[in-house]
Amino acid sequence: MTEDSQLSFNFKMISGKKVTADFTGGDVSSDAGVLLMREVTDRIGIVDKLVEAIIDPRNQSYVHHDYKTLLTQRIIQILCGYEDANDADYLRTDPGFKAACDRLPSDGDLASQPTISRFENSLTKRDIYRIAKVLVELFIASYKTRPEGIILDIDDTDDPTHGAQQLSLFNGYYDEYCYQPLFIFEGQSGKLITSILRPGKRPSGKETCAIIKRVVTLIRAAWPTVGIIIRGDSHFATPELFAWCDSHNVKYILGLTSNSVLTARADNALEAARRDYKASGEKARTFRETTHQAGTWHRELRVIIMAEVSARGDNVRFIVTSLKSSQPSFIYETVYCGRGQMENFIKDHKLALKSGRTSCHSFLANCFRLMLHSAAYIIFHAFREKTLAGTEFAKAQFDTIRLRLLKIGVEVKEMKTKLHFILPSSYPLKNVFVTIYNRILLQM
Repeated sequence: MTEDSQLSFNFKMISGKKVTADFTGGDVSSDAGVLLMREVTDRIGIVDKLVEAIIDPRNQSYVHHDYKTLLTQRIIQILCGYEDANDADYLRTDPGFKAACDRLPSDGDLASQPTISRFENSLTKRDIYRIAKVLVELFIASYKTRPEGIILDIDDTDDPTHGAQQLSLFNGYYDEYCYQPLFIFEGQSGKLITSILRPGKRPSGKETCAIIKRVVTLIRAAWPTVGIIIRGDSHFATPELFAWCDSHNVKYILGLTSNSVLTARADNALEAARRDYKASGEKARTFRETTHQAGTWHRELRVIIMAEVSARGDNVRFIVTSLKSSQPSFIYETVYCGRGQMENFIKDHKLALKSGRTSCHSFLANCFRLMLHSAAYIIFHAFREKTLAGTEFAKAQFDTIRLRLLKIGVEVKEMKTKLHFILPSSYPLKNVFVTIYNRILLQM
């Protein structure tokens, strides 16, 4: 693709005067919010921890861009909406991004796309494993005091592939070639615990159990007595996970695929819901519970039956749980259905931060890319949680926060004793910016 060389433009006249524009502004940036993200990133210490997890095999005598700078550059660019490594070719001279990487405008430029790509393709399996461990450790460190209990929401999503990426598989459910990354979030806070890039197929029970085991082991090492509930869709309800959780004091609430036995047991609940709907004309729900043991299960388990009748027809759902108390309606409507919020967590990760940009050929490189986007999620979540509480952006999605609070035009002046960022006087959210700044200084 050829690049258009036109750098000056003529627009419609205003009050008899010509209107022109060009790209000769010099030291200006469209992303003054990088100053805030730089402060949050430093206070979390996320880049330093990631650097410690990666072994640098390069001869340091020839290194122009150390791993800390490369990681910071890549993650800050993702935060600001530049998820493509190619964007580095243009942003490497941007004074805002250089400042985020502790460089002055007069210092050497940041890394270009080829350098970024070589970095992403240089990591080993051991590096990836250590980074995954760092993500869990950062989740633990995000709590000032040990929580009484946490909910591990587990889910996967499709990540379409478009080329010869390693381990790209055709998935019949999504009807496309894809990866199927798996995410674990803390269900009450939305904090990311870990993300794992996987081939384009659903995980087996053995694989799910191995992932949960590693995560729970790390969490229990820090918080030995914390209560843990695993919450997920029906394809995570496997005999391996049931048995492991029961033997390690981990509770679970999981969707359950129907079968002829369960469907027969739901008849009474469905008939009751039909009667209620006929009497009121409004959507009706009834709940029942039973015990069930499939041939591969290690014991009988409690199954909650939800039968719903509305103008759209009948709807029968089942969940399996190791919780012994609480009413079936509470377990289903409040506890299990609460996992619906995870869709918003994945939306922030996948859509706002564009974590589907796994376009490298190497599977390991794509694993690393997913983790870079996960690091950006952790920073963004901490930014929202710590600095935006009580503001109009307290529950805003990441792309809204980026558009309103990071995308600020700024002129940058480097002087003998300081680097001065000149923000626009007309910026409408100055008060929010002041609040964020003060909270970063006082609360992080």
